Amino acid sequence: MVAYVIIPGIDGSDDGHWQSRWERAWGDSAVRIAPGCWTRPELADWVDAVRAAHDIAVARGAGRVVLVAHSLGCWAAAAWLERVRPAGVSAFLAAPPDPRGPAFPAAGAPTFLELSARPLPCPALVVASDDDPYGDATASAALASGWQAPRRSVGAHGHLNSASGLGDWPAGRELLRTLVGGRAPRGADTSDGPAPWEGPTGGSR
Repeated sequence: MVAYVIIPGIDGSDDGHWQSRWERAWGDSAVRIAPGCWTRPELADWVDAVRAAHDIAVARGAGRVVLVAHSLGCWAAAAWLERVRPAGVSAFLAAPPDPRGPAFPAAGAPTFLELSARPLPCPALVVASDDDPYGDATASAALASGWQAPRRSVGAHGHLNSASGLGDWPAGRELLRTLVGGRAPRGADTSDGPAPWEGPTGGSR
């Protein structure tokens, strides 16, 4: 059984957001994190919320857990993965913001400012928009390289949020299926890192 941990960004994901739509479609196979505060995120609180959601998924019998993160949630996911290094986990990282970029909400999320992308201990995929105001193509490529995960551009769709008008985002679901199934996504830019099923040194994991 595959379970999905939903990790939104600041303020959570509203009902029209693709994360919320996917969560409803997955039913009991999905668990959304529940941090103490959505509007002024604290890294330690959000990392603990990822842990708690993962543990719920495992308690329900999940053999594999996929972290489905958006925006600031990508950093909470990466921080938890780095600290815990869990087995049987993959990470779908959509629209990760650049903590050092001019649009990053530094005042609202100060505990995230000093984070840097380091190799992730699990299969991962970075999904980016070419005109994301919180992380342009160069920034998202640098993050993917640091995380040692392949980067996939999905064109110009802003921050890949509700305002982007993605609806159920079928293109995103297809990319997620490549990660879960261990297949390289079609047209993926694999120059930024190994294929989703390979480790930083190219070994199986």
